[in-house]
Amino acid sequence: MRSSARDIQSASKLIIACGCADAIPNALSQLVEIIETLEACGLEDDTYQLHDYVDPDALEQVIASADETITVQFTVEGIPLDVSPEGVDVIVEDESDAVTE
Repeated sequence: MRSSARDIQSASKLIIACGCADAIPNALSQLVEIIETLEACGLEDDTYQLHDYVDPDALEQVIASADETITVQFTVEGIPLDVSPEGVDVIVEDESDAVTE
């Protein structure tokens, strides 16, 4: 059975709270980073379903299988994100305003 994005978000919140994010796989770590970035922008996790905006499994596969540097861009509740193997960034007009996690 596949976990829902809400289950992943709940698990991610628990992992963040216990401070053990270093022990999780890269794919889950990336989801945690997306959630933390959205929270840093003021978006609470109970106001959206991440899977309504991006397929977490597909995102992991695209990022992991890229031979070159790749970024995937999508918007969650009006917050444009840029996800790459290096991390998650909020896309802003003025680069000096970027929020990086």
